[in-house]
Amino acid sequence: MEQRIGALIILVDEAGDIHRINAIISDHAHMILGRQGIPLRDRATSVISLVLEGNTDLIGSLAGKLGRLPGVRVKSVLAG
Repeated sequence: MEQRIGALIILVDEAGDIHRINAIISDHAHMILGRQGIPLRDRATSVISLVLEGNTDLIGSLAGKLGRLPGVRVKSVLAG
């Protein structure tokens, strides 16, 4: 399958299990080109952004696994 560049924005509220989130992200480390985490304490939310390189199935799998967790919302975008 064709390798594509993509990005995930992960919004985690107080109910989000950051240990499970990090475990899932670590399982997909081979696709991650960059990662940034921003805690927004005054809003009780954290934002994690990932820049990825992988095929659409792998990127979709990662987004799906994260999006099924309680307290987590995920948006993805793929380049061309």
